[in-house]
Amino acid sequence: MQILDIVGSVDGKNILLLQGPMGRFFNQLDHKFSKLGAQTFRIGLNAGDEFFADAKHYTPFKGRIEEWERFIENFFVKHQIDILFVFGDCRFYQSKAIEIAKQCGVRVFVFEEGYIRPDFITLEENGVNDNSSLPRERAFYDALPYHENMECHSKNVVHIGNTYGKMAWQAVFYYVIGNLFAFKYPHYQHHRTFSAILEAFYGVRNFLRKYKYKILEHKAEELYKTELSKKYYFVALQTHEDFQILHHSDYESIEAFIEEVLESFATYAPQDTFLVLKHHPMDRGKKDYAPLIKKKAKDLGIKERVKVVYDIHLPTLLKNAIGTITINSTVGISSLYHETPTICTGRSFYDIEGLTSKGLSLDAFWEDYTEVDKELFEKFRCYLIEKTQINGSFYKNKM
Repeated sequence: MQILDIVGSVDGKNILLLQGPMGRFFNQLDHKFSKLGAQTFRIGLNAGDEFFADAKHYTPFKGRIEEWERFIENFFVKHQIDILFVFGDCRFYQSKAIEIAKQCGVRVFVFEEGYIRPDFITLEENGVNDNSSLPRERAFYDALPYHENMECHSKNVVHIGNTYGKMAWQAVFYYVIGNLFAFKYPHYQHHRTFSAILEAFYGVRNFLRKYKYKILEHKAEELYKTELSKKYYFVALQTHEDFQILHHSDYESIEAFIEEVLESFATYAPQDTFLVLKHHPMDRGKKDYAPLIKKKAKDLGIKERVKVVYDIHLPTLLKNAIGTITINSTVGISSLYHETPTICTGRSFYDIEGLTSKGLSLDAFWEDYTEVDKELFEKFRCYLIEKTQINGSFYKNKM
């Protein structure tokens, strides 16, 4: 699957690329679309965006946040924009641009991290995650053709490999330049703290913790394959800044989710089972929920039944779990892939009857979970790849 398979021809189109992920990806798209006959425009919101943009096509927005709506509407009209590309659809500038684009008759395409990982990124028209236009009725997927050897083009997938290093370096440049030349964009409001020093601190701490946990957990993986296999429930923690939580769930924070899960487990889960909570690797340098988890577990009298992990192989944890609890992370899709019963406590495009324990309360899930319909999942996964997944990376030039 390539970008044009989703978007269609761009020849003769006026295309606006708004901000984009940190790094060169949107600049590469700019050049690609230009070669294909499109007239391209870029809008950046800070000096980091400007650094990674082609100066010939670049327009800075340096106004106040309350001026953004009029600015972007005027831009659509003045340049007769046909297609808008954004990365993510919940940040203020992006969400407002999407809203106005739809009013102006501009087609909207949203990039996001891959629903299927690794090796894929997501591109959908109109929205992603809970804003996705993907069908959510079981009957739609039941009606799709199926055969046991469906591989969803896996033989042709280019394996991207680890992208963390390239992502980190592009992020470093983005933050450093954005901070050094912040005076050029005095009113910019980032969706989180926009500090190169703070991000560098988090990066170093991430690196140190990664190797600390590698040492501390080097024997633990075998435990989940053997002694604890099918004796624990798995909880996939999301990043504390995840818009999936803020916009697509009723939780105010990860901490609120953790407390709800622990309280429900203590009251309703079988007494001979365990609960394993895994930190998100992108939060490794920023958050450590272990003190909260251990204190809450002790207060609930389940201290010996609750385990906190950081870097144990995710597929191993998923394959050997009784069930998986997530707010709406794409880890849920991986859990379904391993045929592990899964519950979403937030809102998600894959929360579908027959796949997840849709409609079931968390309190009931511990003993009354829904088994994954393997055939239904294969149909869903193939449709997902065919319609929304692009074999590539935002941080490696393999698109």
